[in-house]
Amino acid sequence: MDIERVNDTTIKFFITYTDIEDRGFDRDEIWYNRERGEELFFEMMNEANDKDDALELDGPLWIQVHALDKGLEIVVTRGQVSDGSVKLEIPVTDKDSGEANLVDLMSGNEDDELDPINDHLEIVIGFKDFEDVISLSHNFFINDLFNELYHFEGTYYLHVLFNDDSYNEDEQDDMLSQMLEYGYESDISIYRMKEYGKEIVKDNALPVIRSSFSK
Repeated sequence: MDIERVNDTTIKFFITYTDIEDRGFDRDEIWYNRERGEELFFEMMNEANDKDDALELDGPLWIQVHALDKGLEIVVTRGQVSDGSVKLEIPVTDKDSGEANLVDLMSGNEDDELDPINDHLEIVIGFKDFEDVISLSHNFFINDLFNELYHFEGTYYLHVLFNDDSYNEDEQDDMLSQMLEYGYESDISIYRMKEYGKEIVKDNALPVIRSSFSK
């Protein structure tokens, strides 16, 4: 299991399905068995404590679960409470209420391409070479999609957010297929890429690349 301290209030885990099974859990039961789901979650938190990556569990928590091809990515954020008010602009639950369990939190969040706030299709596309990014920019001319380019550990990544208000599901699938002709869908966390990667183009990456590099 990989444990990453994002900041003072957020910690991130990545655990493979193999690791889950090695710990004595069935990969299916953690989705449907409340007790087993909670047991796995607090086992992970205890392991983080042992590695000095402790995150205080007192107060409200926001837990985001991404089900990836090879395992689970779990982001845990502690809310800030002042004068009885939660200083957090994202959904929170209190572990003491009995509601903050892996089963409930995983339900409806198995698609890691959905933004937890806006429910928009969101994807990170990796490229084997920067020339593939240039080729994509000269062959994809839809300019009203949010897209930004990062470089991380020797690879270029394009973070794309589709607007459900402008395009239906079939149109989004078609655009995604066009882009994946030049790259591949990556399992890398958007948070990890932004935290440790280098920002190349913040906004309108493809139009900027198209105007900056000839075909």
